[in-house]
Amino acid sequence: MAVKIKLKRLGKIRSPHYRIVVADSRTRRDGRAIEEIGLYHPVQNPSRIEVNSERVQYWLGVGAQPTEPVMAILKVTGDWQKFKGLPAPAPMLVAEPKDKRAAFEAFTKALEANEAKGEAITPKAKKSGKKDEAADAAESAESTEA
Repeated sequence: MAVKIKLKRLGKIRSPHYRIVVADSRTRRDGRAIEEIGLYHPVQNPSRIEVNSERVQYWLGVGAQPTEPVMAILKVTGDWQKFKGLPAPAPMLVAEPKDKRAAFEAFTKALEANEAKGEAITPKAKKSGKKDEAADAAESAESTEA
């Protein structure tokens, strides 16, 4: 029996949450698992990754094969390097949350500055209708006849 470490999808349509599970390779994606060894929530900012390192090392040691997405997660957490005996990766950087209020205030100030001028940002384009094209075609026809 081949054992895989793979992702089990949970959550609503546009809100995926995954569990990192150890399962038989023949089971379906969201089917029965032997053991759950971690969580992965990609939608959260920053994405949430929790892995039981001790259990991952055990399953890798007995021959479980991780899928590509799980291997990428294990490389980020450092469990794959620990299993292979490689140096640990640099610590994960957590992005600072953006101040939405400050961005909104800067945007409104820019809008107010444009409105204070009382002028259009782009010049109005001259409307060319079908009448103008017909008149031009008639003039060119007259000039060729003469």
